[in-house]
Amino acid sequence: MSSVRAELLLGWYAASARDLPWRRTREPYAIWVSEIMLQQTQVATVLPRYAAWIARFPDIARLAEASLDEVLKAWEGLGYYRRARFIHAAARVIADERCGQFPEAFDGIMSLPGIGRSTAGAIASICFGDNTPVLDGNVKRVLRRWDNAHQASDKQLWQLAQAALDTSGDPATWNQAMMELGATVCAPRNPDCAACPVSAFCASAFQAEAQVAKKKTVAVRDVHWQVHLHTCPHQGIWLTRRPASGIWAGLWSPPIIELDEKPDCTPCHIHLLTHRRLHLYGDVSGDSPSGDGLWVKDISQLALPTGIHRLLERRLPWLQH
Repeated sequence: MSSVRAELLLGWYAASARDLPWRRTREPYAIWVSEIMLQQTQVATVLPRYAAWIARFPDIARLAEASLDEVLKAWEGLGYYRRARFIHAAARVIADERCGQFPEAFDGIMSLPGIGRSTAGAIASICFGDNTPVLDGNVKRVLRRWDNAHQASDKQLWQLAQAALDTSGDPATWNQAMMELGATVCAPRNPDCAACPVSAFCASAFQAEAQVAKKKTVAVRDVHWQVHLHTCPHQGIWLTRRPASGIWAGLWSPPIIELDEKPDCTPCHIHLLTHRRLHLYGDVSGDSPSGDGLWVKDISQLALPTGIHRLLERRLPWLQH
């Protein structure tokens, strides 16, 4: 039965898979970039950023040579900038310690900054044909439904993923087919069981919606930030680099002070993060700034948080973006 399921899924993928740029190659660098970008980010958002990234950093050598500011700017719009810092650090490890050669062994891939077991499994299988499974959110959902194992732990799911992969005979295509099935057919809500090529082998077919666990409510804390907009007609705006850890780590921003209490005035912009709701209050000043920073005439060359861009659009529409 498992071999029949594998045959049906692989046949469906061959006929129905979306034409995505990273599926037209097995070059490790291209696959690696796509896998990192697709973490917690929709394909529609990734597509233009991926194309721009590959055009700007066509290979590992170019990425390793780039400054962190260049890398963060290229990542702008994708969020979760920690991923960009990891991919930059990993490129430098490859350039400095591996003579520019991407590791082919699973353990070597896993040793790179920012690459976990699932991402390493994807790269190792797609690029080098290794029999290593993938276990992203889409694959977890498919496996839980197939086996009616909705409370399965990650350890159990890794075992199920490996067992399913072992029947495929084609690890590279199987992993991509599993991710595609979860992304397009076996959706979190309203899965299209009628369109699923392997619904006959799914213990939750046509009842999967009832088995979807309710998402845990995420507590969102309101934070009030005073953003000091120091401007000068001849020099532009004063920017400082955010701390290396915390919200918007490593990005550029006007000086920010967290307020102890909510001001009486309305915020210029409210920016929602996973666990924070940032209320941004921008005060424009011609006074000389203090502390470390730099005057910037054209902010389009630096990576600024989306929330700050929205604030500047409201308070300083004349500023070049």
